[in-house]
Amino acid sequence: METAPKQDTPSAMSVNDLAVGFGDVMVIDGLSFELRSGEILGLIGPSGSGKTVTMRAMAGLIPHRRGDISIFGRPFSALSMRDRELIRRDWGVLFQQGALFSSLNVLENIEFPMREHLDMSPKLRREIARMKIDLVGLPADAAYTYPTQLSGGMIKRAALARSLALDPKILFLDEPTAGLDPIGAGKFDELIVTLSNTLGLSVLMVTHDLDSLEVACDRIVALADGKLLKAGTLTEMRAATEPWLRDYFHGPRAHNLEG
Repeated sequence: METAPKQDTPSAMSVNDLAVGFGDVMVIDGLSFELRSGEILGLIGPSGSGKTVTMRAMAGLIPHRRGDISIFGRPFSALSMRDRELIRRDWGVLFQQGALFSSLNVLENIEFPMREHLDMSPKLRREIARMKIDLVGLPADAAYTYPTQLSGGMIKRAALARSLALDPKILFLDEPTAGLDPIGAGKFDELIVTLSNTLGLSVLMVTHDLDSLEVACDRIVALADGKLLKAGTLTEMRAATEPWLRDYFHGPRAHNLEG
């Protein structure tokens, strides 16, 4: 069910004239949009349109060639190296395949960011990791299982728990429901909404999943050829006249969004 747009909230993160390229190929060129505080923003577009590249650039995982990225109104480029390191702790990333360390069990995977960035006792670190396991709806006995022993849905939840280890304010999700069955995907969407509402998270969700847009997202940003195609609510996207958006929201696989 579509929620009312959060129009008067400040920006959690914004990109202005973003450009990202690899060699002679420009993947993103002149992209501008904002992620508002407390909202879940869906990022959609045709395959190869630059969705994941945009997310990775915003998360500081790949460099950009041009443009500004601001976090809570602060230009990232103007921050000192120390402030950049501190502000990076304010966001978590869930990669499409989970990217869990196969040699570590679930508890150790969740502890890893705390071990790297925080000065705390092993006992406290373990207690926090157990809290994160409970937060994402995993059973307590999942703590000592390894990624190869987990189902696809459990891997997603374990990876989500790790992304929440440092209590981030911004959460990046790359195709979070990919590979899940419809029931599992629906439950994961509901979990993201609950966490966003409960923890006050601002969420950028790269997705192809029409159901996720319906259930979870406050607004949607559509990319095409590395540029902004359109931004708006689900209702506004349904009414769009751009050919790709019309096909996406009214094509044969969009029946569940009609009516």
